[in-house]
This record gives sequence, C-alpha cells and structure tokens, in this order.
Amino acid sequence: MIRILLAGIVLFLAVIVANWAYRRLRDSNLDWTGISVAAGFIVMAFWLRHVTGIG
Repeated sequence: MIRILLAGIVLFLAVIVANWAYRRLRDSNLDWTGISVAAGFIVMAFWLRHVTGIG
C-alpha cells in the first residue's frame, strides 16, 4: 500500500514539473534547431552503442 502511495506522489510531482517546464519553454524564445540537433546526436550515440556494443 505504501508503494502505491509513493508512486502516486512521484507521478503527481512529475506532472507538476512537466507542466512547469512546458509553460517555461512555451514562453521563452529558444533555438529549436540547435536543441533538436543536440538531441539527435544523443539519440544517435545511444543507437550506435546499442548496435555496435561499444561504449
């Protein structure tokens, strides 16, 4: 029972943080091209690590 309660609290806090981050990002003026390129490099690094087994 305590696990369900803790999971609920963590989920609630995660939703609050995600909502806060969404509002902050929506109001700011960011370079989304640079952010997407950086995210792409990170995804590619994990994929190459998975495929090659090196890293």
